[in-house]
Amino acid sequence: MPSKPAPIKKAAKKEPAKKEEEKAPEPAPEPAPEVAPEPAPAEAAPAEAAPAEGAPAPAEGEAAPAEDAAAAPPAEEPKAPTPPPPDAEGGEAPAPEEPKAPTPPPPPPKEPTSAPLDMFIEDKNDTSVTIIWSQPETIGLSGLDGYTIEVCKDGTEDWKAVNEDLQKSCRYIIKNQTTGDRLKIRVVAVNAGGRSPPVTLPEAVLVKEVADRPKVRLPRFLRQRYVAHVGDKINLTIPFTGKPKPVVSWTKNGQPLDTKRVNIRSTDRDSILFIRTSERDDSGVYEMCVKVDDFEDKASLTLQIVELPGPPASVKIADTWGFNVALEWTVPKDNGNTDITGYTVQKADKKTGDWFTVMEHYHRLNATISDLIMGNTYKFRVFSENKCGMSEDAAITKEEAKILKTGIDYKPPDYQEHNFTEAPKFTTSLSDRATTVGYSTKLLCSVRGQPKPKVQWMKNQMIIGDDPKFRQICVQGICSLEIRKPGNFDGGVYSCRAKNDHGEATVSCKLEVKQPVVADADKK
Repeated sequence: MPSKPAPIKKAAKKEPAKKEEEKAPEPAPEPAPEVAPEPAPAEAAPAEAAPAEGAPAPAEGEAAPAEDAAAAPPAEEPKAPTPPPPDAEGGEAPAPEEPKAPTPPPPPPKEPTSAPLDMFIEDKNDTSVTIIWSQPETIGLSGLDGYTIEVCKDGTEDWKAVNEDLQKSCRYIIKNQTTGDRLKIRVVAVNAGGRSPPVTLPEAVLVKEVADRPKVRLPRFLRQRYVAHVGDKINLTIPFTGKPKPVVSWTKNGQPLDTKRVNIRSTDRDSILFIRTSERDDSGVYEMCVKVDDFEDKASLTLQIVELPGPPASVKIADTWGFNVALEWTVPKDNGNTDITGYTVQKADKKTGDWFTVMEHYHRLNATISDLIMGNTYKFRVFSENKCGMSEDAAITKEEAKILKTGIDYKPPDYQEHNFTEAPKFTTSLSDRATTVGYSTKLLCSVRGQPKPKVQWMKNQMIIGDDPKFRQICVQGICSLEIRKPGNFDGGVYSCRAKNDHGEATVSCKLEVKQPVVADADKK
């Protein structure tokens, strides 16, 4: 009885071992790199050889536990899966399946955005309408590609897109429309999910310019009297508003402008009054009127062209006593188109002929000159002043005032008069100077000559004249030229020319105007 179960167990183990040995030379399937299946055929061969050598049945029965023990360790390894057992019918073991990659989740569905928001009219005219809107509140994962703007005439539903390409911004000008048409307008947002619900203006839009009352915006400095000197260029810009473009008109003192003297240039936003070379006749009240349909607005400005005044009409010596002289004069005939602000009184000794200022910015028409020197004879002259400056000429007294000596009768001896006349000659020449922009400087020289030479200052061979930027003084032969706060263009060659009846002389120097030095800390 014990010998019968052994062959049955041996037959069950022997057949799979033979089949696995026969299949061992064949190429392994693709998942063959697994380590666990390879030891099984090697251990199965000894189990098959043992019965061939006539081993007893119990030995064969003991080979089965050894085979099971050899196959068990690979199953415990975490990296190599245990091969499946052979089929009960003796077939070969199925190959292990290759692990599959995880399946990606399905893409989200494509959905359109919500409707755009807050559409309204920004502007319109006779041929176009400008609209503005806000982007949709909900856009989604599909994003936003742009907008389509559609219009149709009021009373119809024939919507047509007015933009060929999608509009990226939230502003669009609907152009080339017919004046007087009523349009319904809507905007649709577009993305990969399709068109969004539209946003539509609540009412149809009339294609027509919106009338706006005209208004003149007169600048603050023109609300008071505008004063300019004779010869100045007048260029005044007065802005205004109004739609459609207002009609602009100008008058002077209630009369049409002289187009030969005054030029007017008007645009959609402002009007320019231009006078190339102003004259005193250009003074007056200029009125500007802008008109849109039945609405109009006006603004006026007062232009005053002024110049230096003339000298007082007359001046005379009213009285002389002791060391004093009383003067009287009358107002000038020409005040320079502005008020007289004062007078300057000067005296001259007959011996030297030099004029000295004894009063300036004096407001009365009479004055008393005191502290005169006994025995001298004086003449007087008076200049008038206004906001432009002092008059070029002066009114001179015809008579002379002689301050008599009291209690002394002196007869001077007769001497033959010596001829002191000579041509001008500079005793001290000009020196080259360098100054900085904004810092006043002086040029000095000295000259002699008899009779007293007339001194003229020149810049680059051009006579400076009465330019207020330069202050010219010549006293007792000492000549100075002060250049007040020179700029970049005040550099050059300055010359001083002295001339009398016997000849003339000239000296020159070079003035260099430099830029101020900026410290490194200031640059940073």
